[in-house]
Amino acid sequence: MSIIQIQPAVSVSGEIVVPGDKSISHRSIMLGAIANGVTTVRGFLRGEDNMSTMHAFRAMGVNIDDDGETIRITGCGLHGLKEPGDVLDCGNSGTTIRLITGLLSGQSFFSVVTGDQYLRKRPMKRVVEPLTRMGAGITGRSGGTLAPLAISGGSLTGIEYQSPVSSAQIKSSLMLAGLYADGETRVSEPSLSRDHSERMFSLFGASLVRHDNGVLVRGGFELTAQEVTVPGDISSAAFFMVAALITPNSELLIKNVGVNPSRTGVIDILLSMGGDIRLLNEREVSGEPVADILVRSSRLKGVRISGSVVPRAIDEFPAVCVAAARAEGVTSIRDARELRVKETDRITAMADSLKTLGIVVSETEDGMDITGSDLLLGGCVDSCGDHRIAMSMSVAALVAASPITVSDIDCVATSFPTFFSLLAHVASR
Repeated sequence: MSIIQIQPAVSVSGEIVVPGDKSISHRSIMLGAIANGVTTVRGFLRGEDNMSTMHAFRAMGVNIDDDGETIRITGCGLHGLKEPGDVLDCGNSGTTIRLITGLLSGQSFFSVVTGDQYLRKRPMKRVVEPLTRMGAGITGRSGGTLAPLAISGGSLTGIEYQSPVSSAQIKSSLMLAGLYADGETRVSEPSLSRDHSERMFSLFGASLVRHDNGVLVRGGFELTAQEVTVPGDISSAAFFMVAALITPNSELLIKNVGVNPSRTGVIDILLSMGGDIRLLNEREVSGEPVADILVRSSRLKGVRISGSVVPRAIDEFPAVCVAAARAEGVTSIRDARELRVKETDRITAMADSLKTLGIVVSETEDGMDITGSDLLLGGCVDSCGDHRIAMSMSVAALVAASPITVSDIDCVATSFPTFFSLLAHVASR
């Protein structure tokens, strides 16, 4: 198990570019694989999660070339995938396994999907249940609620589905199945989750209509290959935004970051806490809004975080918790029960980690209360195999009274392989 010791810093400064957006990278492979023609992807995130998606589609006969700069996907068309000769290993990627289960539900062959020890604990009923209603045959551990899953795809029928939670993975899984279904597939959710799938479906020419808090997909429409440029991942940028906000005398410019409104909840939260954050050079690339983000150190205050902003910041909450640990007063997080079914239970994992650093934290069923402090202790924390826990604790170390040792850091490679080198580059000691 790999560990790292992070030293306190006196400032965070400079200009950086974070790796490509993980969500968009996943979807570019999936849609490129079932489109007609050659899709080119620039800025692709070569983290372990996205490579799991790439390997899965190669195993289904898709020709994917990677010269280190550009990904070229020779699409097979909507019905050109081949039955894989082995189990498809999704690694640690919840996006891969949930979205590919939807897509495989529409294929006329048999397939099995699984993942690592952490992924096999994550709930799959949330996609299996509606996909079964559409006509897919899916079996697996615990009555089909846990991977490995065996999928017998075939004739699907569109359904109307009201998701009990706001989840881009659920929505996108059903959207992919909807491409193969007779009729219309309509998915609604309590509030808007990230809409990268909607944007990319439209880019590739799918028949799609948005409606209030949901989307409608019509089946049977072929997709056309596209040129995709992937912006920097705001989830990765969030750690450096927080690093610059909480470390004195800091000014950091993070260039070329995706600022899709369905993903900018973290910016809204940090602004409400008093963060000095500005968007510069705003533009649109491949259907996605992009900007440079300028961040300066700020005196933060505690706030209440709940409601519709939560799904727009769900992956960034570990970073937000670190900001809350340095804010004046109490930050209350509610309506975030979804954090309990991520790579780990992120509510408990973050509460335990912050307590180790001397921060007062109390858990609730759907969130936590964090009492900020000017003093963070050093010590040893365990990432629990969760990349975002590992990175958030590394950022906290920048303002700790003494070094923080973070264990089990190999998981960071799933989303941000260059995180530690980039952190060392911008942190002055």
